Amino acid sequence: MTRPSRSLALAAVLLAAAAWPGRAAERIVLMVGGIEKIIYLPVKLAQQLGGAQGVVGFYDHTVYMQTQGKAVVSVVQFSQAPGEVELVSARLPKVRTMADLGGQTLGVTGLGSSTQFLSRYLTLSAGLRLNQVTFKPVGTGDSFIEAMSSGAIGAGMTTEPTASRLLASGKARVLVDLRTPEDTARALGGPYPASCLYMQTAWVNRHKPEVQKLVNALVKALRYIQGHTAAEIAAHVPADYYGQDKAIYIRALARSKPIFIPDGRMPANGPANVLRILTHTERSLQGKAVDLTSTYTLEFVNAVK
Repeated sequence: MTRPSRSLALAAVLLAAAAWPGRAAERIVLMVGGIEKIIYLPVKLAQQLGGAQGVVGFYDHTVYMQTQGKAVVSVVQFSQAPGEVELVSARLPKVRTMADLGGQTLGVTGLGSSTQFLSRYLTLSAGLRLNQVTFKPVGTGDSFIEAMSSGAIGAGMTTEPTASRLLASGKARVLVDLRTPEDTARALGGPYPASCLYMQTAWVNRHKPEVQKLVNALVKALRYIQGHTAAEIAAHVPADYYGQDKAIYIRALARSKPIFIPDGRMPANGPANVLRILTHTERSLQGKAVDLTSTYTLEFVNAVK
């Protein structure tokens, strides 16, 4: 994944319009980075339940991109925590905290990704300098597992169900957990709104009926998550999401359910905490004014019936 200043990263939005009454037949094309991840479940669930396809990324990209002159806005917030976890290889039994990772190679989804933002913050918060570790892009799923298993990385940040697969194999253990709101608050000092649907602000302003239709479907998916068991939800996702062990996926999903926001609204203190963390880790944000009110909107979630 490239820096969001060069592309729209996880939730790059390539938007033509959607078929809509009174308009020429057009379509919306939305990209999803790692749709099989549990943190991005509302998108696939909305599709499977008969709603819209969605594109998701982490909310922090809307803040970062504003400082790069890109105007994008989160129109529905899926989660109040990253749903990520920093794992350390079982080959490194002496590593007990982030402070012990000096000299190690740390896996992230991609350079400029949210996993790198968070990994940089945890590294600095542990008292290490960024030049004491190396960040290596290793992707997600099987590629992350291979990097950890082969020793290409000593530790790394990933999401579910990848994390549970590695933990079950005994090849890794948890170093920092960001998979629940409570763990996230302890590690990051408050909520960290993460997966969301965000779009180019100018396009949203020109296509509000289409955006509303997308948000309606995704909020209904969020409500479905809250009202059903992990096993019931897993019945709606493709088999390749959980591979050969559906039970691991269901357990990981049950643990992850509390991160999802039932109504899609941004947590009150979330944007300020995200900005604090990014300003601490990213030099390009330091000294720049950010209008957080323009990085998300409640207009569409408030209109969902």
